[in-house]
Amino acid sequence: MSEATGGRSAQLKHTGLRPGWTTGACATAAATAAYTALLTGDFPDPVTITLPKGQTPAFALAVEELDGDRATAGVVKDAGDDPDVTHGALVRATVRRLPPGSGVVFRAGPGVGTVTLPGLPLDVGEPAINPVPRQLMRDHIARVAAERGATGDVEITVSVDHGEEIARSTWNPRLGILGGLSILGTTGVVVPYSCSAWIDSIRRGVDVARAAGHTHVAGCTGSTSEKTVVAEHGLPEIALLDMGDFAGAVLKYVRRHPVDRLTVCGGFAKLSKLAAGHLDLHSARSQVDKGFLAELARRGGADAALAAEVADANTGLAALQLCAAAGVPLGDLVAVAARDQALSVLRGAPVSVDVLCIDRAGTVVGRSEPR
Repeated sequence: MSEATGGRSAQLKHTGLRPGWTTGACATAAATAAYTALLTGDFPDPVTITLPKGQTPAFALAVEELDGDRATAGVVKDAGDDPDVTHGALVRATVRRLPPGSGVVFRAGPGVGTVTLPGLPLDVGEPAINPVPRQLMRDHIARVAAERGATGDVEITVSVDHGEEIARSTWNPRLGILGGLSILGTTGVVVPYSCSAWIDSIRRGVDVARAAGHTHVAGCTGSTSEKTVVAEHGLPEIALLDMGDFAGAVLKYVRRHPVDRLTVCGGFAKLSKLAAGHLDLHSARSQVDKGFLAELARRGGADAALAAEVADANTGLAALQLCAAAGVPLGDLVAVAARDQALSVLRGAPVSVDVLCIDRAGTVVGRSEPR
């Protein structure tokens, strides 16, 4: 191979697709600009932020409004070459001063949803602004406050123009997120989605790892699962395959181009789809089967009442939490079932498989032994 590196970075480069920015990154840029204007009277345009992996993108402002103790800035989301329903949406952040000691308080403005059902990483009643974007905004507010000698006690109201209408094209209503979109993103970067380009990049990743002599590779659903695999197994970047939702692509290619060991790592809900026999884990093409989870829980010792609760759970995470409270190892049961599905796709290829299920924070909530 002509390139010395592989893994996620090589895969992204190989797709030839332009990455974009998440709604969380856009909201952070808007909040940073608004708070700066609140303290100085001027909006920085463009406004530069620092993402979790160190990138420093600059965002042009589409909205600038300053009125007494509050300021609003807006950024138009650029999703790059990804067919994201929020591409072109105007994300606004209104920042209002609060008394010292108040901290940073988040509100849902027009077009941003509110959580109404349990099972999500936010409490019922909270604005649908996910934990990583919240922390990113807190960090940037604190940075601006430190630079300007301010306290950093503010209310941030995030809104998305036409967000309620756009949200009808997402799974938010079924998840109990009502009134609009979620503000999302764990890295701040939108990875371009193209079936053919991404599957080709997975194949390239396997080829690069094998050519470099690596006999243990990992198929990961995202950056959090990559970190977990590195912590668990110490694998180098070149041995990490960013499989995204394409579990089947990894398994079928490794079947033809074997390695000694394949670790599959991803979120519990996504891997429950693999456990149920789905090879494409994208939400548009497969859903979490709570009836299947209820049957697994029953096999793991759940009584009829608990199995019924699992079947009626709002999300896979909610089902996992119900079982954990009752001492039923649903995470391990899903990991084992996912491993066995992977082995069936490998059709006897000389590859040992193990599975790690994680939560949104990267904590392992289920694992299987290699087989």
